Amino acid sequence: MKHTTLEKITLGRRRLDYRLFNSPTARKVRIRVGPSGVQVVKPTARDPKDVTKFLRANEPWILNELNKLDRLGRIRRIENRKNGQILLRGEPTKVRVENVEGRQRENRVFVRDSNVVIQRGQHSRIPTSRSLENWLRKQAREEIQRYLSQFARRLRKQPNRVYIMSQRTKWGNCSRKNNLSFNWRLILAPTMVLKYLVAHEAAHLVVKDHSQKFWLLLRSICPETMEAKRWLAQQAHKLSIANAIVLK
Repeated sequence: MKHTTLEKITLGRRRLDYRLFNSPTARKVRIRVGPSGVQVVKPTARDPKDVTKFLRANEPWILNELNKLDRLGRIRRIENRKNGQILLRGEPTKVRVENVEGRQRENRVFVRDSNVVIQRGQHSRIPTSRSLENWLRKQAREEIQRYLSQFARRLRKQPNRVYIMSQRTKWGNCSRKNNLSFNWRLILAPTMVLKYLVAHEAAHLVVKDHSQKFWLLLRSICPETMEAKRWLAQQAHKLSIANAIVLK
């Protein structure tokens, strides 16, 4: 199991917080800079000073990637002003809230005329934003299970358990016990992206690492692999419902 700590370092004029993963299986120090922050993986046996040296040696690249994220953040803040819209299966979709009088006590969520409609029950205590997330989680589970069944049959390998979660740093994971977990926000992405990430974790049921054998296997069951990876690299920041509606 990886041991995680929060660390700090100053690069240039920038104070950087990063999450350090001590991994017994990693062979070298590596870094990832993304919307979830900066993550560094260090082999357990390596000296912590090696991480500092690694970060300073890669300072120009790290600062450049952080500047890109800052620019994306400014774009997102502009996009967030367009309340009432989310991505659903990769398509911009309007979200409407309707107040319902009468006997309906609970919130209901459904699709009508290509819009997501949230009917707010008169006496419901559940925030409509939570009702929307719960509905999206259900949609995600159905889609993920459907494609996972297809890939599992092709690979002749079944997962132990499947979880739909809200991971902060991952889209999916395959544990040593062959338990698969997926981020419910995948339902916001285009179908090819959801399929790729389901195929990715399913392939780990057969090949645990990211060796050439793994990527060959993955591309054999998911031809959209490279296209989906490019979409994630460019558009992953859009997979949020935070800008859907300001609801109480």
